[in-house]
Amino acid sequence: MKFLTRLLLIVLLILAVVAYFNYPKLNIISGYASKNMASTVFLTDRSKESVTLNDNDVPLIKLADVEEMPDEKQATASVFGLMKRRSICREGLGCTLVNEQYDPNTIIPKPHRTTLTNDLPFPYGNNGTKDTTFAEVDYQRLDKAVADVFANPESQKTRTVLITYKNEIIAENYIKGFNKETRVLGWSMTKSILGTLYGILEFRGDIDLDAVAPVDEWVKDERKNITLNHLLRMQSGLSWDEDYTSISDVTKMLFLDADMTLAQAKNAAIAAPGEVWNYSSGTSNLLSGILRKQFKTHHEYLDFPYVSLIDKIGMHSMLIETDMEGNFVGSSYGWANTRDWAKFGILHLNKGLWNGERLFDQHWIDYITTPTAHSDGDYGAHFWLNAGGKYPDVPRDMYSVNGYQGQRVFIIPSKELVVVRTGLAEEPEFDINGFLRDVVAAIK
Repeated sequence: MKFLTRLLLIVLLILAVVAYFNYPKLNIISGYASKNMASTVFLTDRSKESVTLNDNDVPLIKLADVEEMPDEKQATASVFGLMKRRSICREGLGCTLVNEQYDPNTIIPKPHRTTLTNDLPFPYGNNGTKDTTFAEVDYQRLDKAVADVFANPESQKTRTVLITYKNEIIAENYIKGFNKETRVLGWSMTKSILGTLYGILEFRGDIDLDAVAPVDEWVKDERKNITLNHLLRMQSGLSWDEDYTSISDVTKMLFLDADMTLAQAKNAAIAAPGEVWNYSSGTSNLLSGILRKQFKTHHEYLDFPYVSLIDKIGMHSMLIETDMEGNFVGSSYGWANTRDWAKFGILHLNKGLWNGERLFDQHWIDYITTPTAHSDGDYGAHFWLNAGGKYPDVPRDMYSVNGYQGQRVFIIPSKELVVVRTGLAEEPEFDINGFLRDVVAAIK
């Protein structure tokens, strides 16, 4: 009897220790589950059951018990009844994870949206697609390349694929439940949208990338020499922990902070600007905050991405969600359907020229595709590169827009290709090198 009593006490002690060290994680778990459920259900019209079985079916997150409230456009989540978190959806702003300080009476202006109306086919309009046959495209080989990345749905988890050649769609496929209208969360693909906004401002002469970043906290210390260029290249020298498996800088920012533009600005310098490369979602949200400072009003800031880029090229499905304070979450929360993600790639393939109108200078492409020091040729300026040969069977001039779980827009100038793939798995489950190798081989 004494033995059983001692054994029980030991078990209870172990459980208490585990609970003590993991209790703060419940805040992150329920926050993620609530936010992802609200956004996916209310922005894509997918069911709670689909999100639970797929998007939220990842370690720890699947422990959360989630409740959706369609009438209020809200979702709540908790883990074993603990750490209940709530996400609310606001028209034009997407869904936001809120805390106890959230005031529902706070009014944040809705971005002004316009609809591109013309009779043009994709990509310059939404009147269908051209039915062009290119003699240099091996369609049988291309179709096999696409079919192969849908062949093992349990491991590859590919959802959508779209390939354009010379600005025209030559392949397109979707799993059941997804189609050309279904919005997909780009996660960190949103960073490249944000970066491009800086390219537009530079082209207009409204910003100097070599200028010191306008952050008041840095003026009197070693961070005073950090420039916008350093931030766009993830070379600020500031500390940042991009670990999604623990309570880290990035998880605290995304699931605890009301104002996500402040997280990186508060961190100390661990190196001089330019000395190290450190991927940081906090840096992208800091840039979102700096972008806001370029405008006289909050409404002008909220309008800018749509008026100057998104609606300008007909990406009407795109929505960039904001945090509680109305800042664009430029690190992570951009939604668009697969065709609209492809339009963004085509804009870059055409070096900023869109149906005769220039949105940014063609030198911007040289800037974003120039390898950043210490990144091993993998990173430019808010775009990923193949300059270092990470994908050995793919042209070195390929650059890409990358997001969590294998969201990708690949731009391959030498082949005039844009390749979009979205899903719930990345390397090694999804073989990027093999997929792109087979696609490129289909272009004679």
